[in-house]
Amino acid sequence: MKKMPNQVPEFKTEDEERYFWATHSPLDFFDTGSIRRGPIPKLKPSLKSISIRVSADMLAELKTLANKKDVLYQSLAKVYLARQIAIERGSLSRSARKGKDLGTKYGQKEYLRLR
Repeated sequence: MKKMPNQVPEFKTEDEERYFWATHSPLDFFDTGSIRRGPIPKLKPSLKSISIRVSADMLAELKTLANKKDVLYQSLAKVYLARQIAIERGSLSRSARKGKDLGTKYGQKEYLRLR
């Protein structure tokens, strides 16, 4: 017959609770026999860092544009890159190229904010 886990007592003060947990193991308060190993997906980071060299003037202009749109300049650069990639692949409609229907093909939330 399995031993049932202990009940955690109710504490009147934080000091009382702090002392209790300093002298007891949390493992005494749940059934370790019912623990099962769960699947651990092989997650890969969705973003990869890169370095791009641009002129100081281009960076200043990008920062100015980003400031006007109230977004980070790195985010704005990603939006511009994603938009140009979509245009090159021919996947953006004419209205999207004009900025009317930008969509979220590349997962950029900024697309909708930058209309």
